[in-house]
Amino acid sequence: MTQDTQRIDTVMTASPVIPVLVVEDPAKAVPMARALVRGGLPAIEITLRTETALEAIRAVAAEVAGAIVGAGTVLDARQYDAVAKAGARFAVAPGATEALLSAAAGHDVPLLPGAATPSEVMRLLEAGYSRLKLFPAEAVGGLALLKALASPLPAARFCPTGGITPANAPAYLALSNVACVGGSWIAPAAAISAGDWDGIEQRARQAAALDR
Repeated sequence: MTQDTQRIDTVMTASPVIPVLVVEDPAKAVPMARALVRGGLPAIEITLRTETALEAIRAVAAEVAGAIVGAGTVLDARQYDAVAKAGARFAVAPGATEALLSAAAGHDVPLLPGAATPSEVMRLLEAGYSRLKLFPAEAVGGLALLKALASPLPAARFCPTGGITPANAPAYLALSNVACVGGSWIAPAAAISAGDWDGIEQRARQAAALDR
């Protein structure tokens, strides 16, 4: 039960920002993903917050060249099985349970588990997981928490998600223990619903240009 660090690093270093997406209409998933890839954000997280999320993941995995599509809000073994079959190349969870880590051990799809406290980070490090999602980042201390964790827990590297915006993303990306951030501002649900692919691509280009 250990993390596939090399493969999850491929996801976390693909671009400074991983778009966190809620896709209601799977027909919009492919043009949305193509806009993100054109804008320089190949790693995309489609959350399991809609009944059509798996269909959207399948479509992007099959049809969008250059996309590294992952599944977000993966909570249990049943969902892990489903996203793996759908073609997800990584899975993201808001936290971590023993059952979820066991499910991850049974798949080739690497897991980015969530942590919000020093004890949770320590437990995941003990389990062989050093690449973590800090969630909900802003609500649990954000920049101050990450700075405090850097010295006593230097092995942990994070993708902070939750409350990340274009305004605060650069400060997060400047931290030594932050590999990337997750954000929903690049492709909000309203933009996806409206088919605003040009706007999504423009925001993706701005995000891809952020320093880290």
